[in-house]
Amino acid sequence: MSLGYDQLKRDTRIFVSIVATLVIIGFVFIYSSSSIYALEKFGSAHYFLKKQCIYLLPALIGFFFFALVPIKIIKRYAPLLFWGALVLTMLTFASSIGLKIHGSRRWLYFFGYSVQPSELLKFSLFIYFGYFLEKKQNYLRSFARCYLSFLCVLGITFLVLLKQPDFGSVITILTTSLILFFVAEMRSMHLFVTFLATLPVVILLIVTKSYRLRRILIFLNPWSDPQGRGFQIIQSLIAIGSGNIWGLGVSNSKQKFFYLPMQHTDFIFPIIAEETGFVGSCFIILLYFLFCFFGLRIALRMKDTFSFFTTLGFVVFISLQALINLMVTIGLLPTKGLGLPFVSYGGTALVSFLCMVGLIVNCSRASRV
Repeated sequence: MSLGYDQLKRDTRIFVSIVATLVIIGFVFIYSSSSIYALEKFGSAHYFLKKQCIYLLPALIGFFFFALVPIKIIKRYAPLLFWGALVLTMLTFASSIGLKIHGSRRWLYFFGYSVQPSELLKFSLFIYFGYFLEKKQNYLRSFARCYLSFLCVLGITFLVLLKQPDFGSVITILTTSLILFFVAEMRSMHLFVTFLATLPVVILLIVTKSYRLRRILIFLNPWSDPQGRGFQIIQSLIAIGSGNIWGLGVSNSKQKFFYLPMQHTDFIFPIIAEETGFVGSCFIILLYFLFCFFGLRIALRMKDTFSFFTTLGFVVFISLQALINLMVTIGLLPTKGLGLPFVSYGGTALVSFLCMVGLIVNCSRASRV
């Protein structure tokens, strides 16, 4: 028992250290990648760095809050947390406070600051799943008493996210959810039918929205429109290739001089690759691999169903988003609009991710009692 306790404690410390390292790297490269753009548009090279620093305070408060509040209280208010986050996300459609950026209405605007409630929705959704899987653990193989409820929750969530639209988050959440349901040993037939039913819906969503179809076509051959829709991925590949082995040096990127769009958000990895080279890129990839590895080890040592599935959901979701982002930036997937967890600029995302890590730490400590 003592050996297991010490191992879980050590794994949790390593896990938090990995997250802290990624956050620090994020701040360094948010400034490096955005300084020229921020200076040109806002008159201050530190504009995005300052805004991210402002969001760091609520992110740390969220981390310590969810690391310290008793698990039983989180379980009790899990449904309220989810439905509250869902209502906040729906408020983005209100013209008075909803903010539209790059064609997507995902933000609420308050007192000069934007908040992306869908990030909080993702956080609360997996807490709700952990709560629900524990509550329904005796009925997991029943369609009417368990699986149908999950489908309804996912359906409502996806309708709201697709309205924004946020197709990338829908795919990530769906994949994570199916993994959770598979691990929970729900009926394979239910999962298989859900997967088959999802395919034509995904195809329909792509075909009926011309910009999604164009993304697929450009992904297949970005050089068919090098000055248009293929420009971003081509510049991303140029940035990654320009880094060679050791990189050009931190702050010495050339692609950030208005060549690579969204260089401090979705496409921050190519700037990191350009400035730190193959060695730095491998280090980033290694950190996410270790995050997933130690996160899964922590999840497997959880004592109760809620802690296990909540931790597993967080770890799989964050790892999957990181994988998708990296694959997009190197041209292995069409663009999705998903940032690199802990690293990309985005205050609400940072708050959400650190709240997830805080709750994982809480679950780990509760399992050591």
